[in-house]
Amino acid sequence: MDSKKMTKEQKYELLVAQVSSLLEGETNWTARLAETCAAIHDAMGFFWVGFYLVEDEQLVIGPFQGSVACLRIPKGKGVCGTAWKQRKTLIVKDVEEFPGHIACSSLSKSEIVVPLFNAENEVVGVLDIDSDELFTFDETDAKHLEEIVKILNNSIGFSTK
Repeated sequence: MDSKKMTKEQKYELLVAQVSSLLEGETNWTARLAETCAAIHDAMGFFWVGFYLVEDEQLVIGPFQGSVACLRIPKGKGVCGTAWKQRKTLIVKDVEEFPGHIACSSLSKSEIVVPLFNAENEVVGVLDIDSDELFTFDETDAKHLEEIVKILNNSIGFSTK
């Protein structure tokens, strides 16, 4: 089926299956993050897809697809730091309306951030996705991206909550 004629739900169903297949048997964390970014970016066509990883009370840029981005984000700052602090997925329909938004790119208009948890239920990073259009993300995105994070974490003892 032509991906341009597919619904968001259909695209995500294929993406979830693809990520599951790509990551099967791979235990290297960096490889898993990199492949997941590439799969999401290619399948969904988002402006920016990447991971930030917790290091010394900051989020530090990890594998990503897209243009250059912020290198470090403090806990509680911007959408990523807030999702980390609040320990939950955040959907931001218009980043200009988000208090304390960090503008890594002026092209970013909407954003979704999904935290990654380790086996001790600590946030170890976030999946950050930006769109260059307003109102891109909704509960469909959250549901499927949280499922992808579960797949990403499964073989290495991480959880999603």
